Amino acid sequence: MKAVFLDWATMGPGLDTNQLRELLPGLELFEVTEDHEVATRIRDARFVLTNKVRLTEDLLAGCPELRFVGLTATGTDNVDLGAAQNRGVAVCNIRAYCTQSVVEHVFGCLLNLTHSFGKYAAAVRTGEWQESDDFCLLDFPIRELSAMTLGIVGYGALGKGVATAAAAFGMDVIISVRPGTNDVGNDRVSFDELLARSDVISLHCPLNDDTRGLFGADEFLKMKNDAVLINTARGGLVDSAALAEALRCGEIAAAAIDVLPEEPPVHGDPLLDYEGDNLIVTPHIAWATNEARQAAIDELSANVEAFIEGRKRNRVV
Repeated sequence: MKAVFLDWATMGPGLDTNQLRELLPGLELFEVTEDHEVATRIRDARFVLTNKVRLTEDLLAGCPELRFVGLTATGTDNVDLGAAQNRGVAVCNIRAYCTQSVVEHVFGCLLNLTHSFGKYAAAVRTGEWQESDDFCLLDFPIRELSAMTLGIVGYGALGKGVATAAAAFGMDVIISVRPGTNDVGNDRVSFDELLARSDVISLHCPLNDDTRGLFGADEFLKMKNDAVLINTARGGLVDSAALAEALRCGEIAAAAIDVLPEEPPVHGDPLLDYEGDNLIVTPHIAWATNEARQAAIDELSANVEAFIEGRKRNRVV
């Protein structure tokens, strides 16, 4: 019963794999699998585990023994689901494994930007506080979250987690209708209303035909000049060049971006060249606390165990 994990390095160090290995005694962990290596490594495998490696129709056709694809992510866009279904291959994702990690990342970035932590820390390092006439410096704005409205686009487990934390800070929370629809009501507001009312917008929706390029030049013009955009979802939701220009021109106040359209951004990105201190760019780490990464492996193990026992768990195919 051959089993392979194709891109173990993406899960990071220090994880416990005992449960997974008990379920799949012959499991091979490959740190990295290049495109030209995939076909050979999954040939004759019954279980293929991966985070981001792309499994196309041609690759799946070359695996007559394959019965299970296990993803260590919620997104399934790297697997040809139609081909898997046609070949009788089960595909499982994992869900709600990193909510706390993402919530903490969102509010860590938000507090950093609204309380000007970076600017004040730099002022201390350059000696400005030491030379001050008063006991404190008040050179940069400090905004209280309880006076702000948070708009959420994407109200699954992550969006709901962020909303709960926002309420604990005393923020007003509004939820956008699903992009591509206009089902206003049931505690949802139109996308345009969310743009106009929100002091902070946090993105937690999938990337699809309705959401690709969701935030571009027109949307930034509709936002408040002192608004903050936070994207921990998918890079393709935001036009990087338009965001850089909006930050540069003061159309919005700040942004925290954890995802880019290309990852890693080997061909560059306008946000990587932006030099203002009102932008935080992090390398897709919102999901990646030690606890969340272990939870991902535990969820994967539970999916494998359910499949072996003939139960359906987190099945997308």
